[in-house]
Amino acid sequence: MPADLAVLGLAHSGLPLAQAATANGIGTIGYDPDPATVAEISAGRPPSDAPLTAAEVRRMLAKGFRAGSDPAVLGRVRTAVICARTSLGPSRAPDMSAVRTAARTLAARLRPRTIVIVESSVYPGCTEDVVRPLLEEGSGLRAGRDFHLACSPTRVDPGNRSHDYATIPKVIGGLTPACTEAAAAFYGRLTKVVRARGPREAETTKLLETNYRHINIALMNEMAVFCHDLGIDLWDVVRCAETKPFGFQSFRPGPGVGGPGIPVDPNYLSYHSRSLGYPLRMVELAQEVNERMPRYVSQRAAVLLNEHGKSARGARILLLGVTYKPDLASQEGAPAREVAGRLKELGAQLSYHDPYVPQWRVAGQPVPRADALYEAAAEADLTLLLQNHRTYDLQGLAAKAQILLDTRGASPTGAAHRL
Repeated sequence: MPADLAVLGLAHSGLPLAQAATANGIGTIGYDPDPATVAEISAGRPPSDAPLTAAEVRRMLAKGFRAGSDPAVLGRVRTAVICARTSLGPSRAPDMSAVRTAARTLAARLRPRTIVIVESSVYPGCTEDVVRPLLEEGSGLRAGRDFHLACSPTRVDPGNRSHDYATIPKVIGGLTPACTEAAAAFYGRLTKVVRARGPREAETTKLLETNYRHINIALMNEMAVFCHDLGIDLWDVVRCAETKPFGFQSFRPGPGVGGPGIPVDPNYLSYHSRSLGYPLRMVELAQEVNERMPRYVSQRAAVLLNEHGKSARGARILLLGVTYKPDLASQEGAPAREVAGRLKELGAQLSYHDPYVPQWRVAGQPVPRADALYEAAAEADLTLLLQNHRTYDLQGLAAKAQILLDTRGASPTGAAHRL
């Protein structure tokens, strides 16, 4: 089936792009090498790490979107966007294997005048130094002459009701000015566009955005520990600071940071800075601070139990919310699993509740799911809020729970112990 757009990789960024394109009348096909992912989507069910609901996937299918694992369809599209997953290797070096595979798969079927865009989270230089050679070698075509090549890093914010795909501008950096304009013409059908000087500037824009959040969250996590030790209500401090009309943007502490970008993007910067002979100290320190929060949360839970005459060993602890964002099913990078692992090491007996996660495992072992939330909170020695889903009535839960530790500052003042 001919289509205007092929999306390679149907997960965090791929499905939202396909959804936006389909909704705007662009004939779209999705390609993923994993038959199980394709089968799920074709049946109207999003993959577990995708930020779409089943209803949204079904609407896409009804409007003509199709997913497949046969790469033959890639030879009949005008635009191909690489949204393959990226990760870190054993030494925390960038792992571009999925991006390389997608580029090779596309190259064998690449036609002249096709627009190729990289949306995957990549390090600066990847579009030119990795993707471009693979496309040229596999197709015999020349980027910038025979086909267009650009980078436009994903800016998807799952669950954000204020900013959807149409309201978030797309940063575009093409190999040549003509490449930039070709990619801008495509994305201009979906949202506003911002032209970067080139692919490296576009790639680095994503890393700057992620690390800006990463570093500021680390500051708030350090402040949370500092304020707790001094008996200061951090959440009241934040409330007051938010009234300043300039020079302050509010961030919140938490049990750790999650999502597909946070484990990857900071390491892309720090890894390449080390290859240049110097560290990016703020980025690496932020990573260190945020990575130690699950340990701190488990220690706070143990101390609270001790203050109430109970030991963590044998204590019944109910975990509320195990996903990485509120009101979403994705658990990618969520700190809940590490918090749970550390509590199990202390000897705690765990159960969990999450309206979006029907089954949950930690260290390969299933964790019992609490179906009757209020009864489970009343029976637990400690209830630990890790993610504040909209369905949680924290006032009511605080009244039922023996001890409630709120790591999100979402409970009413005085109703719970807060991070």
